[in-house]
Amino acid sequence: MIESNRLIGKVRGSRNTPTIIVFAGIHGNEKAGVIAMENIMKKIKDENIAFRGNFYAIKGNLEALKSNKRFEDVDLNRIWTRSKIHKLEHAKSKFSEIEEQKSIYALIKDILVYNKGPFYFLDLHTTSSDTKPFITISDSLNNRRFTAKFNLPVILGIEEYLDGPLLTYLNEFGHISLGFEAGQHNDLQSIINCESFIWLALVKSGCIKLRTLKNYQEYKAILKLEEPSNFYHIKYKYEIGKDEIFQMEKGFVNFQQIKKGELLAISNGKKIHSNKDGILFMPLYQDKGDDGFFIISKVSRFWLILSRIVRILGLYQILRLLPGVKKASHYTLRVNPKMARFLTTKIFHLFGYRKRVKKGDRLYFTKRDRKISPLN
Repeated sequence: MIESNRLIGKVRGSRNTPTIIVFAGIHGNEKAGVIAMENIMKKIKDENIAFRGNFYAIKGNLEALKSNKRFEDVDLNRIWTRSKIHKLEHAKSKFSEIEEQKSIYALIKDILVYNKGPFYFLDLHTTSSDTKPFITISDSLNNRRFTAKFNLPVILGIEEYLDGPLLTYLNEFGHISLGFEAGQHNDLQSIINCESFIWLALVKSGCIKLRTLKNYQEYKAILKLEEPSNFYHIKYKYEIGKDEIFQMEKGFVNFQQIKKGELLAISNGKKIHSNKDGILFMPLYQDKGDDGFFIISKVSRFWLILSRIVRILGLYQILRLLPGVKKASHYTLRVNPKMARFLTTKIFHLFGYRKRVKKGDRLYFTKRDRKISPLN
């Protein structure tokens, strides 16, 4: 097993028990998760908490954490694509994040070899605006099942709007992968929220037994868990262009209801108004970042149930019979844009596909629900 200065700590049960891998500080200005994991590791040691499973806490961007920046050269949470990973071994770059990525990738592979699983990858984050805690996932059924246990707001499909997040890459190999947004960057409550979430995750994954955790009900109360979880999907993203001077209007908070036409931001001196009714999501109040804000809406229970049935029954194979839709690989469909307009992206979502890329005159949709495969 590789020993690394990235490891905040580790706890080993047996090889055949569940394994939780937690990342903290992937963005260097988001330190709440790092502090929370240090507190948890100390508590485990001081109280000699019995473990059934395996637990690894990993620091993300070491250099950016030192300088309290989101990143030094490039966003460490936007470079996890297969093409970039394949070049890592021989990659030579002036960007410090490439070396960080090499180290994290080697550590992940080592953990996957040493343990049998199942594996749960959790990534701790905070936001620049005030927010209640929430979870982000790629919309696979195994991710849904696990996140539903927490009764927190869940955002589906954010990976369609972000290029190269770490969890999206890991999810492509069938592992449960979710992001936890704990609160505002500098709010001490964000540390407490991270700790509460990880303790609950350790119980719900089977890594520790419920009776082992004395403060279980307290942790649930801290997170103000809803019953049941509400799921949301993204309707719109405002992307900040290169050299654009973007400034969010003051006072917005995450999950705030907004109206079409409402003033949201100023870009290069021009007013940006909401183009639709909805719920404001992750308004940007920091210097670095390309995502100005998102607009989301709640997903109906009917759609969640229907999509689950469709995927369990394997009805996604019907899509391959339609004109203009071809199988590009085991998990990918190549689609004529005319057919994509007829079906709409929402239909592909229903069958478990996410919009991936446009190549030439074709769109490619990739299946979210996958069997476990070796990391490469």
